[in-house]
Amino acid sequence: MSGNWIEVCGKDEIDEEDVIRFDHGGRTFAVYRSPDDEFFATDGLCTHEHIHLADGLVMDEIIECPKHNGRFNYKTGEAKGAPVCVHLKTYPVKIEGGAVFISL
Repeated sequence: MSGNWIEVCGKDEIDEEDVIRFDHGGRTFAVYRSPDDEFFATDGLCTHEHIHLADGLVMDEIIECPKHNGRFNYKTGEAKGAPVCVHLKTYPVKIEGGAVFISL
């Protein structure tokens, strides 16, 4: 994997099937921990109304925007129906020494 790896947080700072917000370089990202202890990262704002996804509900590989209930698959970034139609960008994630890193 190549890229500019940025440390986000400690692995244990994200609960299972949850999301945290991470701001870097004027951009907002969302980092997720699946029930299988895998980590994923996407852009952190809903593509519909630019609301922080970290304030939304995570369940079954889906993040739901807290404003209009737009839904995205957090593993693939895929928009899952109205009102969202633009997918989220996803980012590679790695775990090293108990820390979570994303590649920008």
